[in-house]
Amino acid sequence: MAVFGVLAAALGVVGLIAPDTLLSLMGFASTAGSRRAEGDHTLVFVTASSMAALNMGVYYVLASLADWKAFFRWTVPFRLLTCVVFTLVVAGGRAPSGFLGVGLWEGAGAVVTAAALRYERRRTAPSGRDDRP
Repeated sequence: MAVFGVLAAALGVVGLIAPDTLLSLMGFASTAGSRRAEGDHTLVFVTASSMAALNMGVYYVLASLADWKAFFRWTVPFRLLTCVVFTLVVAGGRAPSGFLGVGLWEGAGAVVTAAALRYERRRTAPSGRDDRP
């Protein structure tokens, strides 16, 4: 989870410093700020999303350092929901196909998180066996 947090925070910083770079990474056509149409608020939304990603990344790192498993459990259904919504946005033609990677990243992260939590629970659960000699 710490790795995800660091990546989310790093991409948040990229979006804050170089929003067109972040847009290009997701498959959106990059338009220099001076060529944007009047009323184009793309950079506002990228800035807001990037700030949210930076904050979320820090939350993940802190939760990881605190070994806060409840936080990780809460992320699984919401990351799966994000995967579904982002996939539908691409399928519906509201976003370029490159944006599908964001949804798949969230879905894969949810599956890996759920698997890690399950593994951890099984590893630390009492076995029910009597291993005494």
